[in-house]
Amino acid sequence: MYNLMIIFIVTMIITNLVMILNIYFSKKMYWNREKNSPFECGFNPKNIKRMPFSIQFFIIAMIFLVFDIEISILLPMFYLLKSSNLYFYSVSMYFFLVILVGGLINEWYQGMINWMT
Repeated sequence: MYNLMIIFIVTMIITNLVMILNIYFSKKMYWNREKNSPFECGFNPKNIKRMPFSIQFFIIAMIFLVFDIEISILLPMFYLLKSSNLYFYSVSMYFFLVILVGGLINEWYQGMINWMT
């Protein structure tokens, strides 16, 4: 019991020491050059808070997310090939790919993929 209490106290001392060192070494100057420069997204944080952004960029980002999720659904289907019926696997894979390509063609004809419009 006594050893457990010593281990607990030593652990608390080391934890507090690391937290104090972190606070001491992580202090930054207020007029840091990085704080006055724009973020990676290109928005300047010091000026206008509500800047408009490109809707085309947002649409391309949403299309990317949709296709990324569909690919993450598609990848485990190759693992199921070993344990499922070949006919069921072929029909489900074909149906999934038809929906995927159909969505891509629909976005193409609506002009969502054209960046330079």
